[in-house]
Amino acid sequence: MISTTSLNMAGLKETFYISHGSPTLAIDDSLPARHFLKSFRQRVFSDKPNSILMISAHWDTTEPTVNAINGPSDTIYDFYGFPKPMYQLKYPAPGAPDLANKVKKLLEEAGFKRVHKDKKRGLDHGAWVPLMLMYPEADIPVCQLSVQTEMDATYHYNLGKALAPLKQEGVLIVGSGSATHNLRTMQSSNDSVASWAAEFDNWLRESLLSGRYEDVNQYEEKAPFAKQAHPWPEHFYPLHVAMGAAGVNPKAELIHDSWTNYTLSYASYKFTESS
Repeated sequence: MISTTSLNMAGLKETFYISHGSPTLAIDDSLPARHFLKSFRQRVFSDKPNSILMISAHWDTTEPTVNAINGPSDTIYDFYGFPKPMYQLKYPAPGAPDLANKVKKLLEEAGFKRVHKDKKRGLDHGAWVPLMLMYPEADIPVCQLSVQTEMDATYHYNLGKALAPLKQEGVLIVGSGSATHNLRTMQSSNDSVASWAAEFDNWLRESLLSGRYEDVNQYEEKAPFAKQAHPWPEHFYPLHVAMGAAGVNPKAELIHDSWTNYTLSYASYKFTESS
């Protein structure tokens, strides 16, 4: 096992996009993505960040909003009809009001004129489900940033670019969504992968690994089956934020790849800042 060390001011070079899939990722041990996230600190990222900024698909606002919580964050159960144990899970990570202030300041300086703070909202399942697997001790301060589905992918990429300096302070920036997300096409009893979903997922991987980030920003025009893979964009935009926050011409790496329910991809990526 790789030892985990806390960062001081050495800074980070990495950002991440995690496909969190179904909320049952928190309890379903049959999911490969669950095992990937549980081994995250041993296999992917060994340093312990000073704080974490989560960009979750499950917080959609008209204008950028950060939660600025003092004390432990509430665990939001923003789903229904799931097994009872799901509603008994807690992830009381400390809030990060200082980080929220820095996020607000950086975005405003970058031209995002109206940035809001929410002093009551806790962590939705797009944030706490992956984090409870990655950092189960819940001892790292967490701040969450919303997405704006009325805007486009380039807007979210620029949002990420504005946040890039946070890495120098040991802030781990994680976008949490799904590489494909069309709930109407999911089939729980089908272990194969729909051809259109696989084609979109392959296009995304090839585009990222070859550094075609502008194509990814223009995915609605460039990608095959873009509207079928993402009828609504909220699960894809966290990727654009993570991609932008990595800096100029980052190197992308596929760090996990698995499927469930016929059309749901758990593909996850690391973006490393160019030296």
